[in-house]
Amino acid sequence: MTVKIALLGCGTVASGVPFLLMENGGKINQSAHSDIKVAKVLVKDEDEKNRLLAAGNDFNFVTNVDDILSDQDITIVVELMGRIEPAKTFITRALEAGKHVVTANKDLLAVHGAELLEIAQANKVALYYEAAVAGGIPILRTLANSLASDKITRVLGVVNGTSNFMVTKMVEEGWSYDDALAEAQRLGFAESDPTNDVDGIDAAYKMVILSQFAFGMKIAFDDVAHKGIRNITPEDVAVAQELGYVVKLVGSIEETSSGIAAEVTPTFLPKAHPLASVNGVMNAVFVESIGIGESMYYGPGAGQKPTATSVVADIVR
Repeated sequence: MTVKIALLGCGTVASGVPFLLMENGGKINQSAHSDIKVAKVLVKDEDEKNRLLAAGNDFNFVTNVDDILSDQDITIVVELMGRIEPAKTFITRALEAGKHVVTANKDLLAVHGAELLEIAQANKVALYYEAAVAGGIPILRTLANSLASDKITRVLGVVNGTSNFMVTKMVEEGWSYDDALAEAQRLGFAESDPTNDVDGIDAAYKMVILSQFAFGMKIAFDDVAHKGIRNITPEDVAVAQELGYVVKLVGSIEETSSGIAAEVTPTFLPKAHPLASVNGVMNAVFVESIGIGESMYYGPGAGQKPTATSVVADIVR
């Protein structure tokens, strides 16, 4: 049986999906019990379409999302455009058209995830988004399945690679915030406007999503108090080291008697804590639970192959 999918977007991560389908096609198709084919790819306009074709890409590029939504042979839509709009509109229409949706759009899910899940349920289709949190770490599936019988009490996470890269430079090499940001931008880890990364917004989005899987409770982005790394100074780093700590931007979620307490803030972590050794652009999620005790899940938080691997895993589901 052949399963036809469509990609919304043709950026770095989106281009990684067909690459994996070709590179690991035998294993993927065996797991899916189907032959997965990319039927159509939505691009921004005719100029982008012509540029991609001229570069040797031989996909069926379309510039109108209706060409995908009206195609009855396409059963899975993979949204990798980013940002909230037009992604929200396209995902909503895909779900209402009876198509399963896979996305890595953490910004959208943190703000509108509950609404989109209701639309999916009403139309008896699936909405999967493993890649939305810590791209290369299958943490959502782990929380939902592997820890389904356990009682989770707290989740801590270093879940933003850009800020972690910067803080690592500040801790290990004594760099200032400005120098660390300039290097992150030079290497392509930070955008020209780094607000979401350095102010803890990106990490807060991920805490919203993690809370749904860890505690089965929906919280809003505004429920997550967040503070970033802009005000960390070399003096802060030095004091932490003298006291036996390491500075990290840590997200935390904990169930209390009044609900979920969630925050993202620069934290003094004891050097012996597993999260203290998570450096560079790597991510990790540390879970405390009644049954297992303490467990940590570590890996790359972004990048083409890690994120595409999680996306394809959701397609196989």
